[in-house]
Amino acid sequence: MYRQVYNQKSYGGMNVKEKLEKILKDGEAKISSAFSEAELKEVKTYLLGKQGVFTEIMKEMPKLDISERPEMGKKVNQIKTRFTELINQRKNEIQLNSSKVPADFDVTVPGLAPSGGGLHPITQMCYDLNDAFRSMGFEIFEEDDITSELYAFDKLNFPANHPARESMDTYWLTGHDSGTSADKLCLRPHLTGGSVRYLQTHKPPYRFVYPGRVYRNESTDARHERAFFQYEALIVDKDFNFASGKVLIKSILKKVFGRDVPVRMRAGFFPFVEPGFEIDMGCLVCGGKGCSVCKQVGWIEIMPGGTPHPNVLRAGGLDPDEYTGFYINIGLDRLVMMRYGVDDVRLFHSADLRFLEQFN
Repeated sequence: MYRQVYNQKSYGGMNVKEKLEKILKDGEAKISSAFSEAELKEVKTYLLGKQGVFTEIMKEMPKLDISERPEMGKKVNQIKTRFTELINQRKNEIQLNSSKVPADFDVTVPGLAPSGGGLHPITQMCYDLNDAFRSMGFEIFEEDDITSELYAFDKLNFPANHPARESMDTYWLTGHDSGTSADKLCLRPHLTGGSVRYLQTHKPPYRFVYPGRVYRNESTDARHERAFFQYEALIVDKDFNFASGKVLIKSILKKVFGRDVPVRMRAGFFPFVEPGFEIDMGCLVCGGKGCSVCKQVGWIEIMPGGTPHPNVLRAGGLDPDEYTGFYINIGLDRLVMMRYGVDDVRLFHSADLRFLEQFN
């Protein structure tokens, strides 16, 4: 780093004019000897910065005879302008020289091919699902990661005392974790509240999907993460056959895996659907024989599903006596595990390039 060189030792016995001449000469030498942009930046700070070489000179101006001040002030400005021009010129020279091929560089030596990039397997799965659903006339919907208690729970028919509302399950934002349900903000624990927003802002009938990351305050293991991906699909219409829901599920899985996949639907309770189902697929990691991923049962839960609850339809501005439909919320991470036969979901979120490069 350059240090301040204006002192009595360096300029002792000189008048202001002589000092300015020496500053000009020294400055030109330092600019021409700078061989990198970083070094030139230091020179610029030394010469023209707030604590540069002119600082002490300007303090001596009031001591000059009043007739000398205009000339010395003009001289200072001329030197500053000269330094600015030389610095810009030297910067261009440094940049030009740095772009030249070194004399000892052998242009005939083969280069190193850049490593190829690729989509993260979860992203690729999301795109594949988007394509599959678009082919069936669905629209893609997206929303912010932050939502409110009003949409995360109230409009989804969650009871006021439901444990999912507690901080042990949901990440509430500090400073926005009190007040009315519309004021209480959290990282979205699921995507379904965003579906209500869609119902409120679009006209029926509805056929849309909603991919995104969700957040749960829970322990991680081979099948669970705190931040993971879901993929929600919702159909709402005046005349929708419930049996078509299972056909939809099997069709989507066949498009994703390229073959028929065993599917089963078990009765399950979720506040936002009635009736509700746990939807499982045959474990593709072990082929249904039983492994750590499927807890040795040969099946793995990939999504809840069912008919939207009447209260959810009302929250979306619809008459449940007039409209019905079918809802599924795919655990996207688990679907990716099934596609590639991976037995630990944490690997997909580890940012370990040795693992991720396998999918490029």
